[in-house]
Amino acid sequence: MLELRLDGRHPVLGAFAAQVREGDRICLLGPSGVGKTTLLNGIAGLDPQLRPVIEQRAGLRIGYLFQEHRLLPWRTVRQNLALVGAGAAEIERLLAEVGLSGAADSLPDQLSLGMARRAALARCLAIKPDLLLLDEPFASLDAERAAELRGLIARLLDRHPDMAMICVTHDPRDADDLANRLWYLSGSPATLRCDEPLAAGSRIDTPLRRA
Repeated sequence: MLELRLDGRHPVLGAFAAQVREGDRICLLGPSGVGKTTLLNGIAGLDPQLRPVIEQRAGLRIGYLFQEHRLLPWRTVRQNLALVGAGAAEIERLLAEVGLSGAADSLPDQLSLGMARRAALARCLAIKPDLLLLDEPFASLDAERAAELRGLIARLLDRHPDMAMICVTHDPRDADDLANRLWYLSGSPATLRCDEPLAAGSRIDTPLRRA
């Protein structure tokens, strides 16, 4: 699906190689400012310095849930989803899937942060992504809202077993609940210090939890 072959010439990211396959659920951990979001941006094609060293399968569809919801504030939730090609029935289905059936005609500023994140997630799903990128999706949410969104994402991944995910997070508990694979980025420039599978139901009980 996706192959990374970083050559060490990027100012933030050092040399390393990795692959992303169908069904991979990767949680990417590492210290603040190490380059986790930079790596996601490169995978999404938003960093021109990384485009030559990231190979994607032809026609790969990528959904990207940014830290900010990035919904157009002057458009309703329904209109935001329509802008990425979702039809009327598909919009209703997607909003029901993320628990926002009653919010289709709300403007983004009328939603709570958690609801806006779910609306942005529905927009990601509207393109039927092969790879879902999540940049700290639980940041700034209280524990209850974060748990709700984490559970929602886990259920969505279960319903779409071929869809791959890379989730940037600072909390190893997110990997406990979501991941079947762990990446850990550290150093300056940053390299991939850990790339290992996680068994279902396992907990990360390593120094990474204290990092």
